[in-house]
Amino acid sequence: MNLHLLVPALFWPDASLPEIYHDLPLPALENFLAKCSRTDDEPERLEPRLCRVFGVAKQLDWPVAPITLLGDGKAHINPADDYWIRADPVHLHIERDQIVLADSRVFPISPDEADQLTSLLNRHFSASEMAFLPLRPDRWYLRVIKTPLGQTHLLSDVVNRGINERLPFGANNTIWRGFFNEIQMLLHEHPLNQSREARGEPAINGAWFWGGGIMPESVESPYAHVWSNDVLALSLAVASKTNHAPLPLNATILGTSATSGKHLVVLDALQGTAQYRDAYGWRESLKALDRDWFGPLWGMFRQGQVDQVTLTTLDDKGTTNFVVRRSDLGKFWRRPKPILSHALK
Repeated sequence: MNLHLLVPALFWPDASLPEIYHDLPLPALENFLAKCSRTDDEPERLEPRLCRVFGVAKQLDWPVAPITLLGDGKAHINPADDYWIRADPVHLHIERDQIVLADSRVFPISPDEADQLTSLLNRHFSASEMAFLPLRPDRWYLRVIKTPLGQTHLLSDVVNRGINERLPFGANNTIWRGFFNEIQMLLHEHPLNQSREARGEPAINGAWFWGGGIMPESVESPYAHVWSNDVLALSLAVASKTNHAPLPLNATILGTSATSGKHLVVLDALQGTAQYRDAYGWRESLKALDRDWFGPLWGMFRQGQVDQVTLTTLDDKGTTNFVVRRSDLGKFWRRPKPILSHALK
């Protein structure tokens, strides 16, 4: 069995804060990295990486929306029928001289709230023949029939960042930026948001357009099994007819139930804490990964249950691949080093 671990934000994004690694025990991860060969590449987000791995080409956007519709949609919704784009609920707030976006990881939203807000949007935009579908409270979809297509930035590119330089762009950017501004005004005035603010909860005062496209004609998987809680990874598995399951609590199930072949494991617990610069949360999540995943995997690797592990980490600085094979276990001269030494390369 070969494992491919996708671990966004394995290293803290701010290189000027090396003290974040102080007194951070990661014995299993450091053992892995000591035996690995390393290659570095250009920066890449998780969504484009997953699309590339499954043979999905970029359209105007990476076509995340029609693909994730397979995971979120109902039986009567066929993503092949139309152009789809994600219009996910967000909280916008002013910091100094810019508007900053927060996604649903930092605010609660119920199915009833999502229904109320999208019903308002559907009434307002009915003449444009656009239909907002809150298939999950925190993941909204927009079916586009007549509106000219636009180009957008990934939601993950703008989380906890200013939006001014990341609004829709390209030939039809004026139309899409107009929709974006109209949605802000509509949601800002909704009584639901007034009630949320009275309770001390962030207002849901925007919808971020991203991931538009039509369903790819084919999706091909290099994996025998996908383990993930990420909706795009699971939806790509569905589209490619690949075995898949939610991410287990720890790696031990892979040793007892996993089949042979190449397995994809998406470990994305670090991504949100890194994006929101939650240093404590990031450290705790990394320690949990070492305990629940890297520790058991290191034991399985030494016992011969795993032939090869590829660990890919993605961040704003670049993409790094660490590869370790069973034959590397005999390289006794490769001694474990503190995680900081790998982060600073």
